[in-house]
Amino acid sequence: MITTEKQELLLTGNVESAAKKAAKWLLERKPVKTLRDWGISFSLWPPHLTTSCCGTEFGAFAAARFDSERFGLLPFSGARQSNLLVIEGTMTRKMARAVRVVYEQMPEPKYVIAMGACSLEGGIFWNSYNLVLASEIGIPVDIYLPGCPTRPEALARGLLMLQQRIRGKTAQAVVNT
Repeated sequence: MITTEKQELLLTGNVESAAKKAAKWLLERKPVKTLRDWGISFSLWPPHLTTSCCGTEFGAFAAARFDSERFGLLPFSGARQSNLLVIEGTMTRKMARAVRVVYEQMPEPKYVIAMGACSLEGGIFWNSYNLVLASEIGIPVDIYLPGCPTRPEALARGLLMLQQRIRGKTAQAVVNT
Protein backbone atom coordinates (compact mmCIF):
# COMPACT_ATOMS: atom_id res chain seq x y z
CA MET A 1 0.00 0.00 0.00
CA ILE A 2 1.26 3.45 -0.95
CA THR A 3 0.11 6.25 1.31
CA THR A 4 0.21 10.00 0.82
CA GLU A 5 -1.12 12.82 2.97
CA LYS A 6 -4.15 13.54 0.79
CA GLN A 7 -5.04 10.20 -0.73
CA GLU A 8 -4.51 6.50 -0.31
CA LEU A 9 -3.81 4.14 -3.20
CA LEU A 10 -4.28 0.42 -2.61
CA LEU A 11 -2.51 -1.90 -5.04
CA THR A 12 -4.04 -5.37 -4.77
CA GLY A 13 -5.44 -7.95 -7.16
CA ASN A 14 -4.12 -8.29 -10.71
CA VAL A 15 -0.36 -7.63 -10.76
CA GLU A 16 -0.39 -6.03 -14.22
CA SER A 17 -3.13 -3.55 -13.41
CA ALA A 18 -1.51 -2.81 -10.05
CA ALA A 19 1.82 -2.10 -11.80
CA LYS A 20 0.09 0.20 -14.28
CA LYS A 21 -1.64 2.06 -11.45
CA ALA A 22 1.65 2.42 -9.60
CA ALA A 23 3.47 3.66 -12.70
CA LYS A 24 0.71 6.17 -13.46
CA TRP A 25 0.72 7.38 -9.87
CA LEU A 26 4.51 7.78 -9.90
CA LEU A 27 4.60 9.60 -13.25
CA GLU A 28 2.07 12.17 -12.10
CA ARG A 29 4.06 13.21 -9.02
CA LYS A 30 5.65 16.65 -9.25
CA PRO A 31 9.42 15.92 -9.46
CA VAL A 32 9.04 13.03 -11.92
CA LYS A 33 6.41 14.82 -14.03
CA THR A 34 8.53 17.98 -14.23
CA LEU A 35 11.58 16.02 -15.34
CA ARG A 36 9.56 13.99 -17.86
CA ASP A 37 7.94 17.10 -19.36
CA TRP A 38 11.33 18.82 -19.62
CA GLY A 39 12.75 15.78 -21.44
CA ILE A 40 9.82 15.62 -23.85
CA SER A 41 9.96 19.35 -24.60
CA PHE A 42 13.61 19.08 -25.70
CA SER A 43 13.12 15.82 -27.63
CA LEU A 44 10.73 16.86 -30.37
CA TRP A 45 11.28 14.78 -33.49
CA PRO A 46 9.11 15.61 -36.52
CA PRO A 47 8.97 13.14 -39.40
CA HIS A 48 10.35 14.48 -42.67
CA LEU A 49 7.00 15.16 -44.33
CA THR A 50 6.87 18.17 -46.64
CA THR A 51 3.39 18.97 -47.92
CA SER A 52 4.16 22.18 -49.85
CA CYS A 53 6.36 25.27 -50.22
CA CYS A 54 6.64 25.97 -46.46
CA GLY A 55 8.94 22.95 -46.42
CA THR A 56 11.77 25.17 -47.68
CA GLU A 57 11.35 27.42 -44.65
CA PHE A 58 11.32 24.36 -42.40
CA GLY A 59 14.52 23.24 -44.12
CA ALA A 60 16.05 26.67 -43.48
CA PHE A 61 15.13 26.32 -39.81
CA ALA A 62 16.94 22.97 -39.67
CA ALA A 63 20.02 24.40 -41.44
CA ALA A 64 23.12 25.92 -39.87
CA ARG A 65 21.87 29.51 -39.43
CA PHE A 66 18.92 28.66 -37.20
CA ASP A 67 20.10 25.21 -36.04
CA SER A 68 16.89 23.54 -34.91
CA GLU A 69 18.85 20.98 -32.87
CA ARG A 70 19.73 23.56 -30.23
CA PHE A 71 15.98 24.05 -29.72
CA GLY A 72 15.57 20.30 -29.21
CA LEU A 73 14.06 19.62 -32.64
CA LEU A 74 15.65 16.94 -34.80
CA PRO A 75 13.90 15.98 -38.07
CA PHE A 76 13.45 12.22 -38.12
CA SER A 77 12.71 9.78 -40.90
CA GLY A 78 10.15 7.46 -39.31
CA ALA A 79 6.69 8.30 -38.02
CA ARG A 80 6.80 5.62 -35.33
CA GLN A 81 9.75 7.29 -33.61
CA SER A 82 8.57 10.89 -33.90
CA ASN A 83 6.29 12.96 -31.69
CA LEU A 84 5.83 16.28 -33.54
CA LEU A 85 3.99 16.70 -36.82
CA VAL A 86 4.66 19.92 -38.70
CA ILE A 87 2.03 20.57 -41.37
CA GLU A 88 3.94 22.75 -43.79
CA GLY A 89 1.40 24.69 -45.82
CA THR A 90 -1.08 23.36 -48.34
CA MET A 91 -2.52 19.90 -47.85
CA THR A 92 -4.27 18.34 -50.80
CA ARG A 93 -6.85 15.56 -50.41
CA LYS A 94 -4.32 12.97 -51.53
CA MET A 95 -1.63 14.23 -49.15
CA ALA A 96 -4.14 14.52 -46.28
CA ARG A 97 -4.57 10.74 -46.27
CA ALA A 98 -0.81 10.29 -45.89
CA VAL A 99 -0.64 12.95 -43.16
CA ARG A 100 -3.46 11.21 -41.27
CA VAL A 101 -1.65 7.85 -41.48
CA VAL A 102 1.57 9.43 -40.20
CA TYR A 103 -0.32 11.12 -37.34
CA GLU A 104 -1.95 7.85 -36.31
CA GLN A 105 1.41 6.02 -36.34
CA MET A 106 3.05 8.55 -34.02
CA PRO A 107 3.31 7.47 -30.35
CA GLU A 108 1.78 9.45 -27.50
CA PRO A 109 2.31 12.22 -26.52
CA LYS A 110 2.12 13.79 -29.97
CA TYR A 111 1.99 17.43 -30.99
CA VAL A 112 1.09 19.29 -34.18
CA ILE A 113 2.29 22.62 -35.56
CA ALA A 114 0.53 24.05 -38.63
CA MET A 115 2.61 26.61 -40.48
CA GLY A 116 1.65 28.89 -43.32
CA ALA A 117 -1.51 30.67 -44.40
CA CYS A 118 -2.49 27.66 -46.50
CA SER A 119 -2.70 25.35 -43.50
CA LEU A 120 -4.74 27.87 -41.51
CA GLU A 121 -7.38 29.00 -43.97
CA GLY A 122 -6.31 27.97 -47.45
CA GLY A 123 -4.06 30.92 -48.31
CA ILE A 124 -3.95 31.68 -52.02
CA PHE A 125 -5.73 28.38 -52.69
CA TRP A 126 -8.73 29.23 -50.45
CA ASN A 127 -11.27 28.45 -53.18
CA SER A 128 -9.73 25.18 -54.38
CA TYR A 129 -11.76 22.00 -54.46
CA ASN A 130 -8.69 19.96 -53.56
CA LEU A 131 -7.54 21.81 -50.42
CA VAL A 132 -7.99 20.19 -46.99
CA LEU A 133 -7.42 21.82 -43.61
CA ALA A 134 -6.02 19.89 -40.64
CA SER A 135 -9.26 20.33 -38.71
CA GLU A 136 -11.22 18.67 -41.53
CA ILE A 137 -9.28 15.40 -41.26
CA GLY A 138 -9.38 15.27 -37.47
CA ILE A 139 -5.86 16.31 -36.55
CA PRO A 140 -5.79 18.59 -33.47
CA VAL A 141 -3.33 21.45 -34.00
CA ASP A 142 -1.44 22.78 -30.97
CA ILE A 143 0.30 25.81 -32.52
CA TYR A 144 -0.66 27.81 -35.63
CA LEU A 145 2.04 29.86 -37.40
CA PRO A 146 0.64 32.41 -39.87
CA GLY A 147 2.50 33.89 -42.80
CA CYS A 148 3.21 33.18 -46.43
CA PRO A 149 5.82 31.92 -46.25
CA THR A 150 6.26 31.41 -42.54
CA ARG A 151 9.77 32.54 -41.64
CA PRO A 152 12.16 30.25 -39.75
CA GLU A 153 12.14 32.75 -36.88
CA ALA A 154 8.38 32.23 -36.50
CA LEU A 155 8.88 28.47 -36.48
CA ALA A 156 11.51 28.88 -33.73
CA ARG A 157 9.11 31.00 -31.69
CA GLY A 158 6.30 28.51 -32.22
CA LEU A 159 8.57 25.70 -31.11
CA LEU A 160 9.47 27.60 -27.94
CA MET A 161 5.77 28.16 -27.26
CA LEU A 162 5.08 24.46 -27.73
CA GLN A 163 7.87 23.63 -25.30
CA GLN A 164 6.33 25.98 -22.73
CA ARG A 165 2.96 24.34 -23.24
CA ILE A 166 4.46 20.88 -22.77
CA ARG A 167 6.16 21.97 -19.55
CA GLY A 168 2.81 23.24 -18.27
CA LYS A 169 3.28 26.94 -18.70
CA THR A 170 0.63 28.94 -20.51
CA ALA A 171 1.27 30.08 -24.05
CA GLN A 172 -0.70 31.65 -26.87
CA ALA A 173 -2.02 29.40 -29.62
CA VAL A 174 -1.14 31.78 -32.45
CA VAL A 175 2.28 33.26 -33.12
CA ASN A 176 2.21 36.78 -34.54
CA THR A 177 5.13 37.40 -36.86
